[in-house]
Amino acid sequence: MNVLLKSAIIIDSSSPFHLQTKDLLIENGKITQIEDSLKNTKNYKEINIENLHISQGWFDSSVCFGEPGFEERETIENGLITAAKSGFTAVAVNPNTYPIVDNKSAIEFLKNKGANFATSLYPIGALTKGAKSDDIAELFDMQNSGAIAFGDYNKPINNANLLKIGLQYAQNFDGLILSFPQDNSIATSGLVNEEVNSTKLGLKGIPALAEELQIARDLFLLEYTGGKLHIPTISTKKSVKLIKEAKKKGLNVTCSVSAHHLALTDEELHHFDSNTKVLPPLRTLKDTKALIKGLNEGTIDMVTSDHNPIDIEHKKVEYESAKFGTIGLESLFGALNNIINLDVLIKALTSNPRTRFGIDNTSINIGKKANLTLFNPQHNYSFKEENILSTSKNSIFLNKLMNGKVYGVISNNKMVL
Repeated sequence: MNVLLKSAIIIDSSSPFHLQTKDLLIENGKITQIEDSLKNTKNYKEINIENLHISQGWFDSSVCFGEPGFEERETIENGLITAAKSGFTAVAVNPNTYPIVDNKSAIEFLKNKGANFATSLYPIGALTKGAKSDDIAELFDMQNSGAIAFGDYNKPINNANLLKIGLQYAQNFDGLILSFPQDNSIATSGLVNEEVNSTKLGLKGIPALAEELQIARDLFLLEYTGGKLHIPTISTKKSVKLIKEAKKKGLNVTCSVSAHHLALTDEELHHFDSNTKVLPPLRTLKDTKALIKGLNEGTIDMVTSDHNPIDIEHKKVEYESAKFGTIGLESLFGALNNIINLDVLIKALTSNPRTRFGIDNTSINIGKKANLTLFNPQHNYSFKEENILSTSKNSIFLNKLMNGKVYGVISNNKMVL
């Protein structure tokens, strides 16, 4: 794959060309020249598009595809094409398929199905067999087959001893453990954030306490066991404070926040739109402000779309019966570009998550492989169903104003625009 990028503004703090406008020549998937101006002497494909910005390829640490078992929600093929067109050169795929990804064969299936795309697929294996919180899964075998972390997606580990054992065992092979932040004994059958709006609307609430108790427990366990813990998709002000204190103590913990928890609050619930039913639930404005501050300060390490396609039969139903989840790959950049400083956002999508999940960082420099996201941070539009590339259309951002357009990616010696 040979291409000439014209007048690209480089956003990469690890590159000597950071914030400079340059032409880049890419030959056989490698950056061979970076200059103020380059002539297209070899008649390569030339990319000369409006307000072109490039960064290291984005990595999403929490993505669900339906395959195997729920192909009506999303196949791996369409999911990876959607990810590429949304700016992601790598995605970590959750194990919530049917059957659950809890063994080496399932990991190998995902790796094989995800090969030869512009976007690289990295599987997350289930922490427990069948994601049932009864027995630890075969973590070492899965890591040897390509799993980059272990966690039961959107299912808390109710048994504290299981998480303790998982953290201890994974240290033998430097494994990363994920623990979803919810205490089900507090959350029970809640649907939305327990606050003024849940009371007004008559919807069962999930208190912030359910998240904060679980995080406090998990941090105590981490302090006892050592090891590496990642807490996905935190959503409350107190959660940020707990993780900040744990990092000050020197605990090896990271966390992520989803785009919708940064951009939206539980004020969205007034329309009873089941697309707003997500887990953790949308919280209050004070929580959103604390999450943004936590990301800016570095307490929160990474941003995720938490992309979770749900078919219409399980989403376009009454609120109580709808499944939790929203798609998010297509909308992440446009939703956050106005809210988060561009440098902070790019780090939260590139070097921070890649480092934590053990995936190569490739800075933008001569002689490096081209692993690039192409985007325009100044493009306003309303997010409509026609902007959705996923098979499922359950987007929490439908009809929201967006600022920022993704052109595509150059990665794995392929270009998707």
